[in-house]
Amino acid sequence: MTDHSTPAPRICPNCDGFACAAVTLGGRDARGHLRTITVHCPACSGLGVLPARRVREGARA
Repeated sequence: MTDHSTPAPRICPNCDGFACAAVTLGGRDARGHLRTITVHCPACSGLGVLPARRVREGARA
């Protein structure tokens, strides 16, 4: 019996799967909250995974 399973997604090597991060801008606003911005990994566009590589048919290594 064969088990057909989907391959695991490739985790982005640039962000190790943590695609979004909150970065503090320093200081606080009038209410006392830290001012932060959200930044996304440019390699995976904030997804944390990369698409699987396509294997060429008939290509030799």
